[in-house]
Amino acid sequence: MMKDSAPGRDETPQERADRLWNEMLQEVRVCQTGAQILFGFLIGVAFTPRFAVLPDFDKSLYVATVVLGAIATGALIAPVAFHRFLAGHGRKPELIQIAGRLIATGLTTLALTIAAALLLLLRTATGSPAAAWMLSATVLLWFTSTWLVLPQVVLRREAAGRMATSERDDADGDRSP
Repeated sequence: MMKDSAPGRDETPQERADRLWNEMLQEVRVCQTGAQILFGFLIGVAFTPRFAVLPDFDKSLYVATVVLGAIATGALIAPVAFHRFLAGHGRKPELIQIAGRLIATGLTTLALTIAAALLLLLRTATGSPAAAWMLSATVLLWFTSTWLVLPQVVLRREAAGRMATSERDDADGDRSP
């Protein structure tokens, strides 16, 4: 049987798809739980006595936060529902691609939900809109740095290292008798 697998692995395409799917499920379980808990807390805010006296901006921010939370929760749960419909149809590689996009959407909206919820909380808790915006923006920048930028830096370093190794190997080959 011909093996077509990831570098450093001896697996068939189906084995690779199974492994990637299991890895995705493990990763998304953490995010799903956090998104669901956050969404549950957000829903309860509208039923508190203080909600009625919030300024219009904060009420609008709350609505946007709840909608973002619903989108994040839905996007992070969607791969499981998608899998249920495609299970047994030999479509796992396609499922992995789509689930990856859904998880990326879920993580993005989860980061926005957390930043918006933090903004709402800090506007109320500190009484300083400027401080609330600054702190919330800092947290969103942190998410962007650790969730998006850092992985890209690692990938670029790895690619640069492979390129340097390849160039060294090519240069060594030119010197061979």
